[in-house]
Amino acid sequence: MAEGVDTKRVMIDRSKLPGQVVLVLQGGGALGAYQAGVYQALSEAGVEPDWLIGTSIGAINAALIVGSPVQERTRRLQEFWTRMHRRPAWALRTAFADFNERLSYWTTVTQGIPGFFTPNALAHAGDVFPLGAEQAGYYAIGPLRETLQELVDFDLLNGGGPRLTVGAAHVRTSRMHYFDSRDGALDVRHILASGALPPAFPAVRIDGELYWDGGILSNTPTEVVFDDNPRRDSLIFAVNLWNPDGAEPLTMAEVFNRHKDVQYASRMGSQIARQEQLHRLRHIINHLAARLPEQARNDPAVRELISYGCQTRMHVVRLLAPQLDRENHAKDIDFSERGITARWSAGYQHTQSALQRTPWAGEFDLLSGVVLHDPPFATAAAAE
Repeated sequence: MAEGVDTKRVMIDRSKLPGQVVLVLQGGGALGAYQAGVYQALSEAGVEPDWLIGTSIGAINAALIVGSPVQERTRRLQEFWTRMHRRPAWALRTAFADFNERLSYWTTVTQGIPGFFTPNALAHAGDVFPLGAEQAGYYAIGPLRETLQELVDFDLLNGGGPRLTVGAAHVRTSRMHYFDSRDGALDVRHILASGALPPAFPAVRIDGELYWDGGILSNTPTEVVFDDNPRRDSLIFAVNLWNPDGAEPLTMAEVFNRHKDVQYASRMGSQIARQEQLHRLRHIINHLAARLPEQARNDPAVRELISYGCQTRMHVVRLLAPQLDRENHAKDIDFSERGITARWSAGYQHTQSALQRTPWAGEFDLLSGVVLHDPPFATAAAAE
């Protein structure tokens, strides 16, 4: 979908990257088209991820990538997002430039998205009507199940290629749970659970337990990389769909829009700040341990303390989806062709820019275990 973009293609020497490549994908509905553009640019540059971590639409995009042959990954993403296009039965142009978006919104709300979700009429029978735990949602996600089973090769996904981790919220305990292909086979239920955002979508049952969308608890699950065991040097591309920074809202429309950004931008900023501190302390422990006499280092109690040290370094390249013209609080269900195409192209261009800068190259403080690389643009608007 980024074909025709006038930008110089970048090629990266994988052998010079500072560790495993990790792609972290937020939840955000239709905004997830930006992630597809990010992956396309990485793939064309020869930077195939070793590990993908996703929540909600991020889990869907990640599953499409991991569950497809390398040469088919971008095409499968294109096929999925083409199916998601909300095409109005008729459209007006020129004098009513935003009419298509409004029509697309109401068509999505009332009719759903073919291949994704359809209205659940019984959900309107009353808020105490006994729908059942696995049907309690305003929409049914059977069409998404069929789409994923058609486009994702789960045998390949579990075949030892790139690692896939998807986050879901455990309904009964309110705890975040990560399903990881390193620990066991994943199937379509795990992807559906990660995207089961209430009250729109019903919970998904796995091994007797119900799960909702992981974005409820952690919409940018970077902590999975920082807490991995064993930790490894990593180059993390953290793809943000919601703007953490924004202007003060002056109208109710702006309040609704900003509220969603604040709610779903997650806590990545505070997570990174905390991890910078923790990893710095781990590096300090290593440096202090190296100054101890060998006899002291061999003491069991000292060895236990030294074990809290770590020498790994995580480079975090943050990519931020832009605000589109006329964007509002319904942006996450803006499945219009204009919205999907603009966001895909923005993800492609932003990632190419990041790859050209190679911010992870150079000299860094020896005590810095986490290095954050923010984009030079924060709220750049996507081109029409």
